[in-house]
Amino acid sequence: MTASRTDSVEDLTELYREYGDDRLPPGQRETDGFPVLSKSGTPSWDPETFELEVWGAVEEPLSVSLDEFRDLPAVTQRQDFHCVTGWSKFDCEFTGVAFADLAERAGVSDDAEHVMFHSLDGYTTDLPLDECTKPGVQLAYGFDGDDLPADHGGPIRVVTPHKYAYKGAKWVSGVEFLTEKELGYWEKRGYSDTANPWNEERYS
Repeated sequence: MTASRTDSVEDLTELYREYGDDRLPPGQRETDGFPVLSKSGTPSWDPETFELEVWGAVEEPLSVSLDEFRDLPAVTQRQDFHCVTGWSKFDCEFTGVAFADLAERAGVSDDAEHVMFHSLDGYTTDLPLDECTKPGVQLAYGFDGDDLPADHGGPIRVVTPHKYAYKGAKWVSGVEFLTEKELGYWEKRGYSDTANPWNEERYS
């Protein structure tokens, strides 16, 4: 499979104006590369058996194969990517399913307030539901017109242009809608739960 750009690319590189005066958040340096970081290396997975599951405070729990997921309506967005370790990569083009669209398919319950993302390697991270539905938050399977590389989170990763990237879980296999907040992997280890790059919210 090869991820192709959709007919148009939505430019979201001006999103920073909602959070700060400069496109490059304080304490960050711009890089042309795309460093690889994870808690324990790249997990293995089988495209024939991989499933993305959606459950919790929803009306219609979902379980879709990778092919079925990639058949859903897709968006391609140009956005910036900020790592808590101090680097930022501008003009990334991610293709995937907008989080808001996936939530609509599952029928989110009125009492849902948070979302926990679960990864194949055991990683978790939590975001408030209203942060997940902001522009640019998507479950991406493509990067710059190709499949999202495995070491960058393929087959599916979350991208969160308004947060540090540890809020954008790699290798996502589960999306759990919660009625109250739970701390994720790095948040339990002292990282900020809010993770706003323009406020340098790196640690709690």
